[in-house]
Amino acid sequence: MKLFHQSAPCVAAVVRMRPYASTRKRTAYWVLLLALVVQGMIAVGPLHAQTISPRRLLEVTDLGNPVISPDGRYVAFRSERASVERNTYDTTWYVQALDGKSLPLRVADGGVPLRQYVNGLVLPSPAVWSPDGKWIYYRALLNGRVSVWRAAADGSGAHEVTSDPADVRNFVLSDDGRTLKYSVGATREEVSNTEEAEYDHGIRIDNTVDIAAGLFRSSKLNGRPTTQRFLGDWFTTGPLLAKMPDRWKAVDLTTMTARDLPVSESPAPPLTPADLSPDLPASPVKILDGLLPQRYQITRNPGDGRVAVLLPGPKDKKLAVSRYVELAMLPNRHASHPIYCMDELCRYKHITDIQWRPGSDEVLFTIDDYDEGHAQSIYGWNVVTGKVRPIVLSHGLVSGSQRYWDIPCALSSVTLVCVAAEADHPPRLEAIDIKTSHRQILFAPNKGLDADIAATVPAKLIRWKDAQGREFTGQFFEARGARVGHPPPLFVNFYNCYGFLRGGLGNEWPFATLAEDGISALCINAIPEYRLDPTARYDQGRAAVDSVVKFLSAEGRIDRTLVGMGGLSYGSEVTLWTLAHSKVVSAASVSSPSVTPIYYLFNSLRGAFRSSFRKSWQLGAPDETPKRWKKVSPAYQLDRIKAPILFQMNEQEYRMALDYALPLERRHQADIYVFPDEPHIKFQPRHKLAVYERNVDWFRFWLQGYEDPSPGKADQYRIWRKMRAETTKSHSGAVVHGGS
Repeated sequence: MKLFHQSAPCVAAVVRMRPYASTRKRTAYWVLLLALVVQGMIAVGPLHAQTISPRRLLEVTDLGNPVISPDGRYVAFRSERASVERNTYDTTWYVQALDGKSLPLRVADGGVPLRQYVNGLVLPSPAVWSPDGKWIYYRALLNGRVSVWRAAADGSGAHEVTSDPADVRNFVLSDDGRTLKYSVGATREEVSNTEEAEYDHGIRIDNTVDIAAGLFRSSKLNGRPTTQRFLGDWFTTGPLLAKMPDRWKAVDLTTMTARDLPVSESPAPPLTPADLSPDLPASPVKILDGLLPQRYQITRNPGDGRVAVLLPGPKDKKLAVSRYVELAMLPNRHASHPIYCMDELCRYKHITDIQWRPGSDEVLFTIDDYDEGHAQSIYGWNVVTGKVRPIVLSHGLVSGSQRYWDIPCALSSVTLVCVAAEADHPPRLEAIDIKTSHRQILFAPNKGLDADIAATVPAKLIRWKDAQGREFTGQFFEARGARVGHPPPLFVNFYNCYGFLRGGLGNEWPFATLAEDGISALCINAIPEYRLDPTARYDQGRAAVDSVVKFLSAEGRIDRTLVGMGGLSYGSEVTLWTLAHSKVVSAASVSSPSVTPIYYLFNSLRGAFRSSFRKSWQLGAPDETPKRWKKVSPAYQLDRIKAPILFQMNEQEYRMALDYALPLERRHQADIYVFPDEPHIKFQPRHKLAVYERNVDWFRFWLQGYEDPSPGKADQYRIWRKMRAETTKSHSGAVVHGGS
């Protein structure tokens, strides 16, 4: 049971003063509160160390990239764990027998994780088994370069296969296991020389330059400071010379000699929509920001050339794309009349992955079920009989752990090997019998954390409806130690809630830590529909927050006058929209920019951006659509935003938020931090830990009146106390702590 200092009842009485109190009483309330702060009398919090600390959540061991050996007896997979001391991630390749009778065998260092350039997420990096099962081959960033390595499956050693002046982009192992083909682009020296030449002669500003992110080596790629450029539409970026075509080479694995390959010997590229019949339904439009991870997916049966495909489903005219896809099979890639899966188990579903079961007529497909909190399940569709059967039904993910929520299970003819995780259960590796659906845990590296969360702050899936009757789902971590008659504050995060929830999309708000510290935490799933009207998209989030506060308050489970909110990307936009259009939120924290005139200006040279921006936000330049800008952008709604905001931004994007963040800071309503060398989703462990800890401090300060006595945080609280005093003064005694 959580213990509190003796001053807690006094503080509770102060911070829960209701907004209907008279102006004179409210003024007296703030005078008393500020006096208590000055005297150092406010202190609410645990006397013991946190069980679920931000650092424990950061240092979870993630698992991914499982692949089953040719004989079906073993699985190779990779682990990843943050190291705060060295500000990096340790990755390790393991091999384990599928009978589960032995522990995983460490076979190789996996190097620094390779990441998507634009958003910081880890790239899938599956290994490839040799046909005889003696080796695994994998890409790794080691010694400052990306090469192909191979490790002995018996753990006897690993060595570099390629040693190229350019980083390896992709590789293919021959069917006989004697030759490895790999592709490269520009060499590291060529890229560096091009960057230096630009530096010396001046960088011409054109539609490829990401002006907001900085001009020279303003980001990191493969561990190196790198100059970036836009590569296509929206915010797709990459290093200089990234558009250089693939050059393929081959390594003789007996002699370890390499040679350049002519185009005629280069591997055939994977199937794309362009390779199929033009009479098939068109590919869905690209979805901005990953709100709907829907894609036109194709997989070919290696035995006979049949093609399984996900095609766009029917959509409402108010939506950019359908919420659903249709699963179909083509007898060959030239066929124009798909055979659709018509069973109710596959119709009108959000299918995220498809695989052919080796040696069968069955396509295994994964469903993401919003109504069950984005729980994943796997089914098998027999393309000959049309029958569909369930194989795995889960309450969370079976294809990742939230950081890797879209990596498919490994598959043999009889077994699936999946990374499973739930909201309050960290990732583990499981083997699943395809025939019987029996699940067996192979490796659970996070048992201690799993047990502690279960014993202190387990999560619960909750459902509620807004005033329009729309049903929302969310994962609720109820505050530990709440006293009868004194409901706790609430923190809400809005976007999506996949797998093990460290801190919402982007992992910045540690739910379990907040709950253990007495603040209930709720991760809300956005309804998976991308509406063409941005105000409808944003207001969905506002309605979800307003309605859940009303719902939980009516049950006596939270104090509706003490509500915090935070979000990344679309979640940041919804947070600012909610602050401007609702009085329910008392304090907020955001990490990404919303649409503003500066945001538009920095990207206005790019025709692809202007087109997408007009389609998705109905916005042109500010002087073209001024009324629309005033309705959509927080830069024009500052007079409506009353709550204090913590900005913890990445260096690549923070400039695009300055036309509302700086005015808020000038009026002592914002505290702004920027993290260097970070993309859309921060990844450096020290930065992640700082963000976690500051968010906990921020919401405990505003929602509980608590200050961490650590000497190193004294300046932080001095700034926040001044913000509170100035905000109180500017609002003539209005209660900053919210109220609806």
